[in-house]
Amino acid sequence: MPDPSIHAPSPARVFTESEKQALYDVIYARRDVRNEFRPEPIDEEALGRVLNAAHAAPSVGLSQPWNFILIRDTARRAEIKQAFLRANREAREMFPAERRTDYSALKVEGIEKAPLNICVTCNRSRGGEVVLGRTHNRDMDLYSTVCSVQNLWLAARAEGIGVGWVSIFHQSDLKRILGLPDHVAIVAYLCVGYISEMYERPELAVRRWANVADLRDVVLDETWNSSE
Repeated sequence: MPDPSIHAPSPARVFTESEKQALYDVIYARRDVRNEFRPEPIDEEALGRVLNAAHAAPSVGLSQPWNFILIRDTARRAEIKQAFLRANREAREMFPAERRTDYSALKVEGIEKAPLNICVTCNRSRGGEVVLGRTHNRDMDLYSTVCSVQNLWLAARAEGIGVGWVSIFHQSDLKRILGLPDHVAIVAYLCVGYISEMYERPELAVRRWANVADLRDVVLDETWNSSE
């Protein structure tokens, strides 16, 4: 007979008040870093801890669909920067005329300034054709990969490493530059490096591009009972 204790859960760990506070401190201190990167390379042991935290994220059906492409080569990053610049010119024109000057003044990437770029991908074939928990929502693998990005971001902040998410690309450009097959989707392109300073509040709020929403405005009871 199988030993039932093999499959029994262990008692849940209870965290101390200081441990809980440390987690909340990291969450509230996380920022999207653009221009504050220092040039020195990231310590390999620290990078390993950050990537292990990302790899520990929850995933649908334990499929772990992510990969992390580490990009340090200056020529490759220069090519990626050009792809960003082409898309960014298009993005600027999508905003009303009165906002374009403000948009142009924003620093929205650190592709060449950060010492490391990480492209986080989602292998949409991993786990096979039928994946537990993905049977009725095919995008659960993408959501899982986003959880991995958040783990990476928070672990990096705890290590004194800044992260900036660059989303202004054509996927086709990045997939060509990085040699990605069709079944692999790009979820996040991250600029990563040590920082010595950062904004106390989200930079876009500081620059009055947008406001931080009040929690009371986004919490609903039972059903969608908002007037929006």
